[in-house]
Amino acid sequence: MKRAGYYIFFVFNYVITLLPLRVLYLFSDLLYLLLYYVIKYRRNVVETNLRNSFPEKSADELSGIARRFYRHLSDMMAETLKATHMSPKEIAKRFTVGNRALLDHLYSEGRDIVALTSHYNNWEWLSAMPMDVPHKFITIYKPLKNKYFDQFIFKLRSKYGLVVTPMHQIVRDLVKCRSENVRTLSGFVGDQTPPPNENAYWTTFLNQETGFYRGAEKVALKYDMAVIFMNIVKVKRGYYNIECELMTEHPREEAPDSIISRYAEMLEEVIREKPEYWLWSHRRWKHKRPVKND
Repeated sequence: MKRAGYYIFFVFNYVITLLPLRVLYLFSDLLYLLLYYVIKYRRNVVETNLRNSFPEKSADELSGIARRFYRHLSDMMAETLKATHMSPKEIAKRFTVGNRALLDHLYSEGRDIVALTSHYNNWEWLSAMPMDVPHKFITIYKPLKNKYFDQFIFKLRSKYGLVVTPMHQIVRDLVKCRSENVRTLSGFVGDQTPPPNENAYWTTFLNQETGFYRGAEKVALKYDMAVIFMNIVKVKRGYYNIECELMTEHPREEAPDSIISRYAEMLEEVIREKPEYWLWSHRRWKHKRPVKND
């Protein structure tokens, strides 16, 4: 059944994404209406997350953010699938990298990089970034349970040269690249929810007790890698620009957990400015801070 469902999706997606993106946005407009008003896809999750994150906002303000979020989510689905047929030249026009001087400087200094990003704006188009940076771009991902869709997403993300690797293999890949004198940029989507048994870093984020993975900071410390914050900015519909900001060039000089703490602060600032572009349908706060036994 899973296999049959995948092939139906594959054929439909292959045909529909032959259309220009401007036409796909018409389908996106319809999808928004379907998701928000008819299916009400995770409406309770979205509304609860927004209400808890912004207690100072009125019901009308929160409702406006929710509607804009579903519009953006629908656009992102169309944009992500469109990559099936997008040429490197086309996606390079739509997804640009700002502050190349920072990346070029770190590359010239022979520095590997840990890049902290998030589920903000179109993170899936990060797959185009290898065409515009000097480092070998490696991203961490969690394999999907459905092996057919997992293969589809894997191929889509690696289409433009992105190296996609599971978390447990990142150290192996970094060691291999270093042995070959290849400079790497390792992308971590840092706003994912760690499991209850994970030794997570806990802090107040968007007015709520929130756990963060420590993996990115651990990798940076172990291999003395510079750390940057990557913010994906939406320029206009279908166009994005990555803003790269140096967090630290020398992680071993930083206090424990300070990198993850600063990441949480920077991400919250970005979200508060344009909240509709974050993934509010994610059950980000499904786990609570573990209670320590005395």
